Amino acid sequence: MTLSKKPVTGMKDILPEEMEIRDYVIGVIKETYGNFGFTSIETPCVENIANLNCKAGGENEKLIFKILKRGEKLKLDEAKSEEDLVDGGLRYDLTVPLVRYYSNHANELPSPFKALQMGNVWRADRPQRGRYRQFMQCDIDILGEAGNLAEIELILATTTTLGKLGFKNFNIRINDRQILKAMAAYSGFEEKDYDQVFIVLDKLDKIGTEGVEAELTEAGYDSTVVTKYMDLYKGLEAAEDAVDYIADKLGQMLPEGVIESFREILDSVEATKGDFFDLVFDPTLVRGMSYYTGPIFEIDMPEFGGSCGGGGRYDGMVGKFTGHDVPACGFSIGFERIILLLMESGFKVPKAGKKVAYLMEKGISSDKLCEVMSQAQAERERGNQVLVARMNKNKKFQKEQLTAQGYEEFKEFYREELKH
Repeated sequence: MTLSKKPVTGMKDILPEEMEIRDYVIGVIKETYGNFGFTSIETPCVENIANLNCKAGGENEKLIFKILKRGEKLKLDEAKSEEDLVDGGLRYDLTVPLVRYYSNHANELPSPFKALQMGNVWRADRPQRGRYRQFMQCDIDILGEAGNLAEIELILATTTTLGKLGFKNFNIRINDRQILKAMAAYSGFEEKDYDQVFIVLDKLDKIGTEGVEAELTEAGYDSTVVTKYMDLYKGLEAAEDAVDYIADKLGQMLPEGVIESFREILDSVEATKGDFFDLVFDPTLVRGMSYYTGPIFEIDMPEFGGSCGGGGRYDGMVGKFTGHDVPACGFSIGFERIILLLMESGFKVPKAGKKVAYLMEKGISSDKLCEVMSQAQAERERGNQVLVARMNKNKKFQKEQLTAQGYEEFKEFYREELKH
């Protein structure tokens, strides 16, 4: 049997050129988030299947790579359901593992706790451009901060990081789940129907207001309710100030303080941010996870033609593990999509020194080998990146390959005579 050279569908090998960019981006992320007071943590890639299926992951719960029980616990002949066979799964995001981690270690952690977590996650999804079945996620979260300082810090830390990576002219779209729910309640939808209504609303940018209205009507919702709902969104398009429009229209339907807190987020970020991105109130923004309880946000990157990350407040999740709710808010960068955009733009990792290749002829003497290694070490100490390699028969092709990898200077060492 011939073994397969190719990775499993939806997963990929990472070549050195991309790995160099990934390592650089990880370094920028860790340094920038560290400057905002976030500290790194790590959680296992495998979680208890009950945690992954806790009705917090939305559609992602249908995409879990599940793990069979092992050894004597796996009783295939006696199994009557999947529960008898499976006890774990590969994590589909970093939020559920973080909440479990916090619930387990809360007494050992500061409050508020500002966490940075980077790691691979797995989803049995349909692969496409910028989407894989194994991919890196990069999350920052603040747990224990009930006020909107969490949202402000998360947005500023994330956008500062993107700015350092050279991204410009992108939008941070922001909304609030409490505003979404108030709009649905004002229109006459029942609370049990909110999630289904929001799933249809999330298609608005693809099918337009008429398409959303038609789909909601076809789903069996009262036409008067649907019309009232869509009139809200049509009115928003003509409003000079969308936040004021929402506040005036919904009035007492909104929980006390929601508009004031939301406005404070907008004003604080606007007063602090640079000119390389815009913060945009988008009342059609839904975000797929049902665990969001307050402000939600998403990175809209024109170069990608879609979302490159997002997040929001999820105050009810810790309570699923401890019985006591803890305020929590997070923001995730679409790491793989950021890498894809950098690769497609021809991004080169900035270097303090230059890349130099030392090529040695085969059969070089021990004395000359020692001399070459000493020279290479001295050059590294001066800040240059030095590759020491044996010279190939086809030296021209070898140099072409190294040039493609960014090497700009070559030094050649021969058996008989030392040449530079």
